[in-house]
Amino acid sequence: MSFDLNTYKPEKSEKRPAKIENINIQFSKSLSDKQKEVFYRELSMLLKSGVDFKKALEILGNQSANKFEKEIILELKNKVVEGRSIYESIKETKQFSPYEYYSIQIGEETRKLEEVLAELQKYFNRKIQMKRQIVSVLTYPTIVMLVTFLVLYFMLNKVVPMFSSVFKQFGSELPKSTQIIIKLSNHSGSIFALALAIIIGLIAMHILLKNDQNYRAFTTNIILRTPYFGNLIRKIYISRFCQAMNLLITSKTTLINSLTLTAKMIGFYPIEIAIEEIKEDITRGASLHESLKKHNVFENKMVSMVEVAEQVNQLETMFERLTEQYNEEISHQTKMIGVILEPMIIIVIGVIVGVIMVSMYAPMFDLSKIINK
Repeated sequence: MSFDLNTYKPEKSEKRPAKIENINIQFSKSLSDKQKEVFYRELSMLLKSGVDFKKALEILGNQSANKFEKEIILELKNKVVEGRSIYESIKETKQFSPYEYYSIQIGEETRKLEEVLAELQKYFNRKIQMKRQIVSVLTYPTIVMLVTFLVLYFMLNKVVPMFSSVFKQFGSELPKSTQIIIKLSNHSGSIFALALAIIIGLIAMHILLKNDQNYRAFTTNIILRTPYFGNLIRKIYISRFCQAMNLLITSKTTLINSLTLTAKMIGFYPIEIAIEEIKEDITRGASLHESLKKHNVFENKMVSMVEVAEQVNQLETMFERLTEQYNEEISHQTKMIGVILEPMIIIVIGVIVGVIMVSMYAPMFDLSKIINK
């Protein structure tokens, strides 16, 4: 999506698009992160150039080559023309996250919409870069694991039965490991079907219970306890917390309101619960760093830096620096995933294939001794 003010021409009245109420938008569709990143960047540029919000949306809508994206943008424009606020219009499309429409609400209330849109563009740019890193890092391990499962399935269903039929002809007692492998082979179909059913069941359960508070507390506790990945995920959400707080405090929002909106914008259970208790502590007169220190989800480094920022009255600057630091750490740790996973996967594959082959060939050596005698 791009715009060109020199080539833009307003639509004639007889060619006005049909009212948005008559358009049936497919619920399965959604705006991609890349589309949002470009949308926020170009909308911010237009507003900074002096174009009013309605005209900016009209320009972006008419210049969009994607039909679905064009419908969403023109729907936004129509809602704003009807008198709704920008925040309400964006929220009603159901295409934007709470982080986005609450940020835009702040921009409207503080008359800093251009700055907020620019921050949202940076947010999605970082998100896209992180996704690309993760995809790049996980592509090779995912392919290797898929091939491993296929090879394992082939060996248990084709190779092991061939050895098993040979062993039956000799009737000698087999080693314990060989007996276990043969039993797994005999029930491999049921085992793989059960594993698939468990995976599908877990996905269905997650979809049904994802908004349940007890389920969210249980799953996030498991995630944070996961070695390496738990720390990475915690840093991702702390980075979002710092970015949201920087945006809100810079917009001159009060600390309590900033925490309230941040809890809605983050969507991570441990931080949401922590923020509720932090707000109560601050209401009683405690400082922000003292309240943060009570919750393990926040790192000591972050708490110490917030304490310094409170003393010099530079919270917004400190949260901006913390966001940058955490983003750098996240980028580094994401790259390290591939470095750690690749040798681990090779070791696992070697162990699995090695155990099966040794278990199958060990009886063959015993049989050769019996035949030689």
